[in-house]
Amino acid sequence: KNTINTKIGGIMYYLSVYIFTINLMGFILMAMDKNLAKNNKLRIPENALFLISLLLGSIGILLGMYIFRHKTKKKGFVYGIPSILLMQLIVLYYLF
Repeated sequence: KNTINTKIGGIMYYLSVYIFTINLMGFILMAMDKNLAKNNKLRIPENALFLISLLLGSIGILLGMYIFRHKTKKKGFVYGIPSILLMQLIVLYYLF
């Protein structure tokens, strides 16, 4: 059977996998950038970290910020990432 509920279930599954994956990527990128910063190596651009956040990876970026103590003195990250997360949660709430 190909019902609407089956299609919605499939969409939710793929959306969940995507959200998990993008957040894991964000978390790993924060760890990598912290390590690069400690070793004075070429860094991951801040725009790339914000892009991951905008693509629904804000939880991973936020967790990475505080677990690795990275970018926690930059106001753009301290206020920007939680703001992006809040907007995403509001949108997802109204969509689902």
